[in-house]
Amino acid sequence: MLEGLYSAAAGMEAQQLQLDAVSNDLANLSTNGYESERVAFGDLLYNHVDLAGTETGAGAGAEAQIIGRDEAEGALKQTGDALDLAVEGQGYFQVTRPDGSVALTRDGEFGLDGSGQIVDAQGNRLHPPITLPKGTAASELGVAADGTVTAGGKRLGRIELVTVPSPGHLTAEGGGLLVPGSASGAPHAASGRIQQGALEDSNVDIGRDMTTMMTAERAFQMQSAAIQNESQMMSIANELKT
Repeated sequence: MLEGLYSAAAGMEAQQLQLDAVSNDLANLSTNGYESERVAFGDLLYNHVDLAGTETGAGAGAEAQIIGRDEAEGALKQTGDALDLAVEGQGYFQVTRPDGSVALTRDGEFGLDGSGQIVDAQGNRLHPPITLPKGTAASELGVAADGTVTAGGKRLGRIELVTVPSPGHLTAEGGGLLVPGSASGAPHAASGRIQQGALEDSNVDIGRDMTTMMTAERAFQMQSAAIQNESQMMSIANELKT
C-alpha cells in the first residue's frame, strides 16, 4: 500500500517541476531572446537491496527533468535603435560580468556606459569590448551582419557570436544570461548573423504553455486525490487490525 503513496508523491513532484518550468516561461514572455525550457517525463522504477542481497524497499511512479531549452528563434521586432541587435540563426552575444567571467545571451538590447563602452541592460560590457570614440553618438554606430562595428567611417571592432556543442545545457543565471559549463561544452565561433535595429522576442508559445499548465494542474490534483485515497485505505486497514 505504501507503494501507491510513493508513486502518487513521485507524480506530484514531476508535475510540480512541469508547473515551475511553464511558470518561468510565462514570466519571461517579454524577455528578449529568452528560450523556453523543455521538460521530459520518464518511468521511475527502483529496488533497494542491501549488501546481503535482501530487498529493503521498492517503488514506482514517474519523474521529470529539464532536458534543455527550445532553440527555435523568436520573432524579430524592428526598433530602429542603432544599439538594438538581433541574432539571426545560430549564436549568442558574449558579455563580461563584474566578476570577470563571460556569459552568453540572445538579448541584444545594448547601450553605452559612461566611458562609451557597449554594455547590456545590466551594465555588463560586451566581450570583446568595443568603445565609441569620445563625442560619437550612438546613432552614428553601424553594425554589419558579420558583427563589424564602425562609426564615422572607422572600424571600432567586431562583435563575435559564439555557440556551444550542447546549448540546452547552458546554465541560466538570470537577466537573460547563460553560462557554459562542462555539460554544455566550451564556446566556439557561431554561424549566425547580426541584424541591427531589431530585437528578438522570446520563443515562448503562450497558447501551448497555458494548455500545458492546465494539464499539469489537473494531473497534480489527481495525484493528490490518490494520496488521500491511499491514506484513507491505510486508516481502514489499521482499524481492522485492532
